[in-house]
Amino acid sequence: MTWQWIGLAFFSLTVLPAGLAMALNRVPERLRRRLAPVRPRGWAILLIYATAPANSLPRIAGASPDITLGCTAVGGVLAIAGCLFLSLTAPTRQHRPVATTREGS
Repeated sequence: MTWQWIGLAFFSLTVLPAGLAMALNRVPERLRRRLAPVRPRGWAILLIYATAPANSLPRIAGASPDITLGCTAVGGVLAIAGCLFLSLTAPTRQHRPVATTREGS
Protein backbone atom coordinates (compact mmCIF):
# COMPACT_ATOMS: atom_id res chain seq x y z
CA MET A 1 0.00 0.00 0.00
CA THR A 2 2.98 2.29 0.48
CA TRP A 3 3.73 2.22 -3.26
CA GLN A 4 0.19 3.38 -4.06
CA TRP A 5 0.63 6.40 -1.78
CA ILE A 6 4.03 7.17 -3.28
CA GLY A 7 2.74 6.88 -6.85
CA LEU A 8 -0.36 8.96 -6.17
CA ALA A 9 1.68 11.68 -4.43
CA PHE A 10 4.30 11.71 -7.21
CA PHE A 11 1.78 12.02 -10.03
CA SER A 12 -0.28 14.55 -8.10
CA LEU A 13 2.79 16.75 -7.62
CA THR A 14 4.11 16.49 -11.17
CA VAL A 15 1.52 15.60 -13.79
CA LEU A 16 -1.58 17.21 -12.25
CA PRO A 17 -0.21 20.79 -12.05
CA ALA A 18 1.22 20.57 -15.57
CA GLY A 19 -2.06 19.27 -17.00
CA LEU A 20 -4.13 21.87 -15.16
CA ALA A 21 -1.86 24.70 -16.27
CA MET A 22 -2.06 23.57 -19.88
CA ALA A 23 -5.84 23.01 -19.76
CA LEU A 24 -6.28 26.54 -18.38
CA ASN A 25 -3.93 27.92 -21.08
CA ARG A 26 -1.38 29.13 -18.49
CA VAL A 27 1.84 28.25 -20.27
CA PRO A 28 4.90 30.51 -20.49
CA GLU A 29 5.30 32.26 -23.83
CA ARG A 30 8.62 30.55 -24.53
CA LEU A 31 6.92 27.12 -24.43
CA ARG A 32 3.79 28.04 -26.36
CA ARG A 33 5.14 27.22 -29.83
CA ARG A 34 6.52 23.88 -28.67
CA LEU A 35 3.31 22.82 -26.88
CA ALA A 36 0.75 24.15 -29.37
CA PRO A 37 -2.17 23.37 -29.21
CA VAL A 38 -1.97 23.93 -25.47
CA ARG A 39 -5.50 23.31 -24.16
CA PRO A 40 -6.20 19.99 -25.91
CA ARG A 41 -2.82 18.67 -24.79
CA GLY A 42 -3.65 19.73 -21.23
CA TRP A 43 -6.88 17.76 -21.31
CA ALA A 44 -5.04 14.74 -22.70
CA ILE A 45 -2.50 14.93 -19.88
CA LEU A 46 -5.33 15.14 -17.35
CA LEU A 47 -6.88 12.00 -18.84
CA ILE A 48 -3.55 10.23 -18.46
CA TYR A 49 -3.23 11.53 -14.88
CA ALA A 50 -6.70 10.17 -14.04
CA THR A 51 -5.21 6.70 -14.29
CA ALA A 52 -3.25 7.18 -11.06
CA PRO A 53 -6.22 7.82 -8.72
CA ALA A 54 -8.36 5.25 -10.54
CA ASN A 55 -5.76 2.59 -9.81
CA SER A 56 -4.52 3.60 -6.38
CA LEU A 57 -7.58 4.83 -4.46
CA PRO A 58 -9.47 1.48 -4.43
CA ARG A 59 -6.32 -0.27 -3.23
CA ILE A 60 -5.71 2.33 -0.53
CA ALA A 61 -9.34 2.07 0.60
CA GLY A 62 -9.08 -1.72 0.80
CA ALA A 63 -11.82 -2.39 -1.74
CA SER A 64 -12.74 -5.87 -2.86
CA PRO A 65 -10.73 -7.48 -5.67
CA ASP A 66 -13.65 -7.11 -8.09
CA ILE A 67 -13.89 -3.36 -7.53
CA THR A 68 -10.11 -3.02 -7.74
CA LEU A 69 -10.07 -4.92 -11.03
CA GLY A 70 -12.89 -2.76 -12.42
CA CYS A 71 -11.13 0.45 -11.43
CA THR A 72 -7.90 -0.81 -12.96
CA ALA A 73 -9.78 -1.44 -16.22
CA VAL A 74 -11.25 2.07 -16.07
CA GLY A 75 -7.75 3.47 -15.45
CA GLY A 76 -6.46 1.61 -18.48
CA VAL A 77 -9.25 2.98 -20.64
CA LEU A 78 -8.50 6.50 -19.39
CA ALA A 79 -4.80 6.11 -20.17
CA ILE A 80 -5.49 4.82 -23.68
CA ALA A 81 -8.01 7.61 -24.30
CA GLY A 82 -5.50 10.20 -23.13
CA CYS A 83 -2.75 8.79 -25.35
CA LEU A 84 -5.06 8.69 -28.37
CA PHE A 85 -6.27 12.22 -27.72
CA LEU A 86 -2.67 13.38 -27.31
CA SER A 87 -1.67 11.77 -30.58
CA LEU A 88 -4.60 13.39 -32.39
CA THR A 89 -3.76 16.85 -31.08
CA ALA A 90 -0.07 16.66 -31.93
CA PRO A 91 0.57 18.82 -34.95
CA THR A 92 2.25 17.23 -37.88
CA ARG A 93 5.59 18.84 -38.50
CA GLN A 94 6.07 20.11 -41.98
CA HIS A 95 9.61 19.53 -43.13
CA ARG A 96 10.65 22.47 -45.22
CA PRO A 97 13.83 22.38 -47.23
CA VAL A 98 16.70 24.24 -45.69
CA ALA A 99 17.52 27.47 -47.49
CA THR A 100 20.86 27.18 -49.22
CA THR A 101 22.98 29.85 -50.77
CA ARG A 102 23.21 29.97 -54.52
CA GLU A 103 26.54 29.39 -56.11
CA GLY A 104 27.87 32.34 -58.03
CA SER A 105 25.76 34.94 -56.19
